[in-house]
Amino acid sequence: MRKMADHFAVFVLGLLAVFAVSLFTLYSYSNIRKQHVIVTVATLIAWYSSFIIVFILPLDISATKYKQCQKDHNCSLENSNNIHETDPHHGFLANMTTVSSPSSCPCVEPWSWVPQTVLSVFWKIVYWGAQVLTWLVLPIMNSYASAGEFTVIGKLKSAIIANLIYYATYVVIFCICLIYLATQPYVTIDLENLKVIGITASNTWGLFLLVLLYGYGLVDIPRSIWQSSHTLYMLQQTYFKVAKVTMEYSEAQEKYDDTLEDVRRSVEVIKYNHPFRKYVDTILSKCPEDFRRSLRRNDDYVDYNEQDCSIPTEKSLIKMHINVMTTMRNYTRTQSQKETLLHKAIQLEDDIANQNSSNRYYKRSTGEYNGYLKFLYSPRLEWWWRIVVRSLLLKVFAVTLGVFSAMVVWSECVFFISKPVMSLFAIFINGLGKSHSAYVSIEIISILVLAYLCVCAYRTVFKIRVFNYYYVASNHQTDENSLLFSGMLLSRLTPPLCLNFLSLIQLDSHVTKDNAVLETEYTKIMGHMDVISFIANGFNVYFPIAIVLLCCATIFKLGSRLLHCIGFEQFIDDDISQEIVDEGKSYVQREKIKSARSRDQLQRRTALQNSIRRSELGNKSSASITDWNNYKSCDSTSNSKIIAVWLCLHPFLFSHCLMLFFCILIHFYLLLFQNKIFY
Repeated sequence: MRKMADHFAVFVLGLLAVFAVSLFTLYSYSNIRKQHVIVTVATLIAWYSSFIIVFILPLDISATKYKQCQKDHNCSLENSNNIHETDPHHGFLANMTTVSSPSSCPCVEPWSWVPQTVLSVFWKIVYWGAQVLTWLVLPIMNSYASAGEFTVIGKLKSAIIANLIYYATYVVIFCICLIYLATQPYVTIDLENLKVIGITASNTWGLFLLVLLYGYGLVDIPRSIWQSSHTLYMLQQTYFKVAKVTMEYSEAQEKYDDTLEDVRRSVEVIKYNHPFRKYVDTILSKCPEDFRRSLRRNDDYVDYNEQDCSIPTEKSLIKMHINVMTTMRNYTRTQSQKETLLHKAIQLEDDIANQNSSNRYYKRSTGEYNGYLKFLYSPRLEWWWRIVVRSLLLKVFAVTLGVFSAMVVWSECVFFISKPVMSLFAIFINGLGKSHSAYVSIEIISILVLAYLCVCAYRTVFKIRVFNYYYVASNHQTDENSLLFSGMLLSRLTPPLCLNFLSLIQLDSHVTKDNAVLETEYTKIMGHMDVISFIANGFNVYFPIAIVLLCCATIFKLGSRLLHCIGFEQFIDDDISQEIVDEGKSYVQREKIKSARSRDQLQRRTALQNSIRRSELGNKSSASITDWNNYKSCDSTSNSKIIAVWLCLHPFLFSHCLMLFFCILIHFYLLLFQNKIFY
């Protein structure tokens, strides 16, 4: 049981680590405090089920290699009764209790071995949960969040209508597969085959999208990292982005003002007693708080039956509601992007200015570094990191990822060739699998390859921008629609990505045509597409070769050049976009001057406040000393004056005191005199 606890500790720690990464990523991109909790939970589940394959699928692969070793050495059958001993008193946990194999079997149990039952249940939950999310829940939620209707039924109706075209494409693929299946005399149409058709249609759509994303990501990621090592190039590109975002921000601000003006007119027309007033209040709740405060409250009663005034219709209010949500989203996002790009441009300008520093001290134009590592991040250390070390590491990392991308492209083109094995990743995994104990190396290689494939596919999803409607932006600027859209795409890409990776390492027996190869638990859950042969043996095998063409198109920037030719400005490393670069540079300089003036004003204001505070403290201290001296002198003077006044006001008392004093003296004198006479 202790060994089983160690196995499950690795499994559970992996799940928790991936959950933490998913939650942190969601927090970085979304505004959790303002968005609906259902959107947060649905997006988190979609991202988590997509990220978890990086850790769990390698465990499934190592477990499969372990079972393959047992099968090859004929020790799986003789130990079948010992591998899973059943105790009727302990139930399910007893079925998962492992017993070490006899010394005759050379196979060593993986350190992270997970029982077959656990993996089977886990993959069913992950796969079918992701399918329900991506095909049913998330599309409806996406359309529901962007709908402008004011009632739940109206939003649901609008969401269903908006997804009819989306579902129609899936139904068309399903019907084509069903018609093909009906024309095959040797295949019967039953529930199992219908399930295979549904999985085939989903994976076909996902594989088509996955290949497109691979063709861009496999080239763009190494190239972007290599370009990041060249400060001057990155500065020119940032100038270009600043100019574009500034124009977008100006357009968004104009539309923002026009939209708020339309809302103001609607508020003035529709009073509190109109049935549409609740719709107007819903629209106002999406507007900025300053705008709501600026509205003049007018609760005058208006008889709408007698007065002939132009009242907006419900459809126009729905359109206004959608316009307000879209405008507010674009305005806040472009504002945040502009500030981020300005900060990046200023940082790059500082890098260029400090390259020729004689004392090797990094000087910031915006002041000293005030981050979390302020006590460790000295100016000299910052100079060495930003000017020397960082550029070198980025170049090495870019070359490494470039080689990795070339290996992926080669393996995608030859993974279906099993004799001889030409897929590089299959050679690595199979070679390590023959050592009977190198399961850690198998898992590490699988994690690295899977992680890189996921980054290539998912990063493109996070960078995608569909007509400013779906746009994933960092710094908490991603709206609910874009979050749900990204979760939908990730859930749809995960199954074909897993199957494609298993094909790359040749763990799919129907691809290699080798029945002696054991399959993973994930493949058993997914099944095979042999029912539809032209997809199983044609599209799924040969379509990934199109990655070569897509990578070439990305290398030569054919997409950017095509968009530039039809009127969409793209950053191309030539003189075509130099005017926009110069415009962005001038805008950055203006913002730097404005920022410097505001900093100077703030410093002067702070210095003035400090001097006033010091002078007030100094005056108070000197005044307190003078007051104390005056108090003491005044106190003694006042005491003497009080005594003098008191004596003046009481003359009879003074005379009586003198008389009493003389009487006492006379009395003592008489006593002495009497004693003398007596003697």
